[in-house]
Amino acid sequence: MNIQKLKQAEAEFFARYPGGFDNPELIEIRKHHRLEKMFQLAQQSFAEKYFEQPELIVDNMMKIISQSSLISRFEKPTYRNFNHALLRQEKQRLSKALEAMLYGNQQNGFETLAGMLQTWKLAKWSLMTICQAYYHPQTEVFIKPTTTKNIIRYFELDHLHYYPTPTWAFYDHYRSTINEMKNKVDASLSPNSVAFTGFLMRMMPTLF
Repeated sequence: MNIQKLKQAEAEFFARYPGGFDNPELIEIRKHHRLEKMFQLAQQSFAEKYFEQPELIVDNMMKIISQSSLISRFEKPTYRNFNHALLRQEKQRLSKALEAMLYGNQQNGFETLAGMLQTWKLAKWSLMTICQAYYHPQTEVFIKPTTTKNIIRYFELDHLHYYPTPTWAFYDHYRSTINEMKNKVDASLSPNSVAFTGFLMRMMPTLF
């Protein structure tokens, strides 16, 4: 990790955006992504008691993905088709996978979800990480491929090797690294993990 680049990004961010994330320009961006609303929706949708109702959980996953500004408009229709095609047993399996990701054995849940989505060619980083990123916004991470690859490259995260196919090993290591990076800059830069990676993205040179 290149700490010098990270600290330089921090200094340039506050110089460019006085007030940090409370800067008017960034407030407008926050309004577009409606993060606080999505965090609340995830908390309401995935409360532990609701996992006794698999069909409700599956519907709520669809709701989160449909309303998220972080998910590509090209991915949403295909996911919707996947959702509608699920049989009752598959909905139970999908619900169990998300429950494990949020409350239990995260690796098992992650790998189960990846396997189910792979059958529809939907095992994409964005769809694999959106629900936990909204539900545990302080600790979990949302992985957007281009942004993630650029963060790895620019900040010289040489221990991370990105692959298009989601794996638990990469997710776990990337999450740990992002949380480590948060601790090396001002706390106001990480009101949540999505905002923090947004800060990293915004402060990288266009070409490097």
